Amino acid sequence: MNKADLINHVASAAGLSKSAAGDAVEAVLGGITSTLADGGAVSLVGFGTFSVADRAARTARNPRTGETIQVAASKAPKFKAGKALKDAVK
Repeated sequence: MNKADLINHVASAAGLSKSAAGDAVEAVLGGITSTLADGGAVSLVGFGTFSVADRAARTARNPRTGETIQVAASKAPKFKAGKALKDAVK
């Protein structure tokens, strides 16, 4: 399912126009994105939790040349599925 499919699903499930469903999907994704950008977490009970994970700086190896390189510390989005989602996928 891609974003357009999700918008179509929301429109039909909620009885909204595609335009209104698109605005709703964009608002949800924007809210999650802005919360994560501020370092927060978003918990959707039964679905899962979006959070930010810190990745420490490390030494890596360039596979092409074998040269050792330094990889800087970074932050990455993380998702942990909730129990209801895990059970639905089984």
